Amino acid sequence: MPARSLLIALLTSLVSVVHAAGDELVRPIQDQWAEIKYRQPEKQQADLYRELAAKAHKLSDANPNMAEPLIWEGIVVSSEAGVRGALGGALGLAKEAKRLLEESLKLDERALNGSAYTSLATLYAKVPGWPIGFGDKKRAEEFFKKSLALNPAGIDPNFFYGEYLADQDRVAEARGYLEKALKAPDRPGRELADQGRRQEIQALLNKIGKDAR
Repeated sequence: MPARSLLIALLTSLVSVVHAAGDELVRPIQDQWAEIKYRQPEKQQADLYRELAAKAHKLSDANPNMAEPLIWEGIVVSSEAGVRGALGGALGLAKEAKRLLEESLKLDERALNGSAYTSLATLYAKVPGWPIGFGDKKRAEEFFKKSLALNPAGIDPNFFYGEYLADQDRVAEARGYLEKALKAPDRPGRELADQGRRQEIQALLNKIGKDAR
């Protein structure tokens, strides 16, 4: 094997090892997040997310050169924002989640199959626009496209982009992405998250099907 090809192969292998280590590092955060989202009453979720965000912050603080802990800290903080509501400080939490996700992109945009782009896109899609917040539909679409380029068959980028399209009344496009999300491959160790997400996907497919009648 030529020296250049060998070097590329070694670097690719090293990147894979680093990504695998990052995946394992955040597994406890992922598992607790799924337990909160899919098994706890919504009225209790905000405080549970707050506790989990503190754990995620300790992890990201202890691993400053890894993108994965920052991504999951951002996901947990944005999840808390989603259940807090405007009067509960949701906008401030959304801004903090955005900052964390942007910091993770500076380290590794490919970490967790581009999950930072998916989460940032969702924030831009759901947060109010100027002058209230930083929401921006054009940027949301841009980030969704980047997340899908990195993880075209993934359940999350296809679901969230499908949800975004449905909210924009682009129903035919939305249905295609949602159906693709429903058929996404299982993620080892993420059984609860996959099961819960598929229920959300099916519920949205049912809703847009009824709305189209």
